[in-house]
Amino acid sequence: MEREQFKSRLGFILISAGCAVGLGNVWRFPYIVGEYGGAAFIILYLIFLAALGIPIMVMEFAVGRASKKGIARAFNELEPKGSWWHRFKWVGFCGLYLLMMFYTTVAGWMLAYIPKMATAPFGMGMDVSGMFDSLLADPVELVVWMVVACLISLLVCSLGLQKGVERITKVMMVCLLLLIGILAIRACTLPGAGEGIAFYLLPDFGRLFASPEQFSDATFAALGQAFFTLSIGIGSMEIFGSYIDKKYSLMGEAVRIAGLDTFVAVVTGLIIFPACFAFSVSPDSGPGLVFITLPAVFEQMWMGNLWATLFFIFMGFAAISTVIAVFEGILSFWMDQWGMTRKKAVLINCVLIPVLSLPCALGFNVWSGVELPGIGNIQAIEDFLVSNNLLVLGSLVFVLFCVTKRGWGWKSFLAEANEGQGMRFPAWLRGWMSIGVPALIIVILLMGWIPLIATWIGG
Repeated sequence: MEREQFKSRLGFILISAGCAVGLGNVWRFPYIVGEYGGAAFIILYLIFLAALGIPIMVMEFAVGRASKKGIARAFNELEPKGSWWHRFKWVGFCGLYLLMMFYTTVAGWMLAYIPKMATAPFGMGMDVSGMFDSLLADPVELVVWMVVACLISLLVCSLGLQKGVERITKVMMVCLLLLIGILAIRACTLPGAGEGIAFYLLPDFGRLFASPEQFSDATFAALGQAFFTLSIGIGSMEIFGSYIDKKYSLMGEAVRIAGLDTFVAVVTGLIIFPACFAFSVSPDSGPGLVFITLPAVFEQMWMGNLWATLFFIFMGFAAISTVIAVFEGILSFWMDQWGMTRKKAVLINCVLIPVLSLPCALGFNVWSGVELPGIGNIQAIEDFLVSNNLLVLGSLVFVLFCVTKRGWGWKSFLAEANEGQGMRFPAWLRGWMSIGVPALIIVILLMGWIPLIATWIGG
């Protein structure tokens, strides 16, 4: 069966960016930018993005484009005979499912809040904290919205790459960019918004270098954000590399995708900080920022229902675009590995993914007592396994595969990455990619485990 391909270059860029643009862009990036010196932190983040995130993304795209396969068969096509690289596909397979086991529930939160914000009694002393708590406490509501998120995304994927995934994700991403533009303009024109803009974007190197501990924390935060923001390591980007032609070099495409991802993250901060400062509301991190702090801000704004609804439509698009992208990776695995039709793979996963997502949805209510010390509830456990382990180890595998003679090899990778028009991947980066990047990846892995082990030992 002939390999499907994207209809347009724009489709590839927007869909890859849609996979990268996640909820971390909204509730984590603006917060850590504000905490660690505004634009001073952004400079640090961009350095790590260029040194770590983008090169690994190029490698993942290159493996996909050269093999014309998803992660199920890509290593089989490119690896030397008798090697073991193809076994990693099962790690990627588990990573894609684990990611969806909690992300579909979070996507359901976003969808649930669209009608809630449209009908909320703004201006009448609404209990925004109670609204979120009641959502988490209701297993039926959480499960229903999780299933809705799954069905919407699988329906899009069932239509095929061009007619479904590409066509619909392009529309969603254009709408997402339009919505954040409208919301940012509205937030930045509020009385008193200037203080929030200054706090967010003016470089404050004093905060960045306030102490050795502060700079160390900021460096690790920038390193982690640059690594995790692009969804690299488990094949969710590799699949889109397998769908593109060789007209353009991969370095330029990765830079465009990373730039779009960073743009969304930065502009989201221009919604959050000006609005919070304008109404003297302290910006928070985590889900509380999105579901408690911002609704409290919108409640005080003129036409609050409209702005709140638009914000959660934006959030819904960000979440669903990621779910669609990862579902496409999952479906391609079934099609490549077992020779299934797209229709059959969709039908199997219509049952499998919602069932696997149930523990997360029920982990906030029925199974709320299930926790792991130092990590938290079921959602936190699943997130830890993916973000702190599988993405990290997977990225290390892609890097080593592309730089070592026992893998695909540096020459083969470089030839694939630089085929076509556009920005070239520098050949002189070989030493950095062979030693520096693996070392940074190991540092990220240790960063995730050391505090946890310290908690377990201390507890």
